Amino acid sequence: MFIQTETTPNPASLKFLPGRIVLGDGTAEFRDLSEAGESPLAARLFAVPGVTGVFLGGDFVTVTKGDVEWQHLKPAVLGAIMEHFLSGAPALERPQDASSDDEFFAEEDAETVAVIKELLDTRVRPAVAQDGGDITFQGFRDGIVFLNMRGSCAGCPSSTATLKHGIENLLRHFVPEVQEIQEVPL
Repeated sequence: MFIQTETTPNPASLKFLPGRIVLGDGTAEFRDLSEAGESPLAARLFAVPGVTGVFLGGDFVTVTKGDVEWQHLKPAVLGAIMEHFLSGAPALERPQDASSDDEFFAEEDAETVAVIKELLDTRVRPAVAQDGGDITFQGFRDGIVFLNMRGSCAGCPSSTATLKHGIENLLRHFVPEVQEIQEVPL
C-alpha cells in the first residue's frame, strides 16, 4: 500500500491519500480521542503522540499536529493509516449524522439559502477538499452567512483570506442578499 501526502495551507495539518475510499460521501471531524469513539481510524491516529485532530474525507485523511515536527510525526501517522486499512476495519462504524438540524435561517430566506448551499457544494467545497478541509453552511441571518471551517481549514492562517476574499466575494457576486461571511467555531 502506497500512501501519498500533500501539504495544506495550514502548516499544522497534512493531507494523507491512501489510494482508496476513506468515507466516500460526507466528512467526519474529530478534535480529540473522546470524539473518536465511532471511528477506529481516528482512534488509531490519536494513539500517535502529537496528533491533535483528524478529519476524514471522501478519499483522504487530514491529520493536525501539536508541537511536534512533521519529520518526526509523519512516519508514525503513515504507519497508523496503513495498519488501519490493512486490518479491514471501517473508517467509521456508523455514518455521522449531518449537522443540518443545527442550521438556522428564516423561512422566507429558504430560496436564498438554497442558492448559497448550491454554490458552496459545487464551487467552494471541492476546492477546499483539495486542501484537506471542508466548509459547511451553518446559517443565514440579516445578510450574513455563517460557515463552519473543518479539517485543515480550521485554524489555518489563510482561512480569513479564504473566507473574506474568496468565498464572500463569490457569494456576493451570485447572491446580492449576502453582505458578509462569518466563521462559526464548532
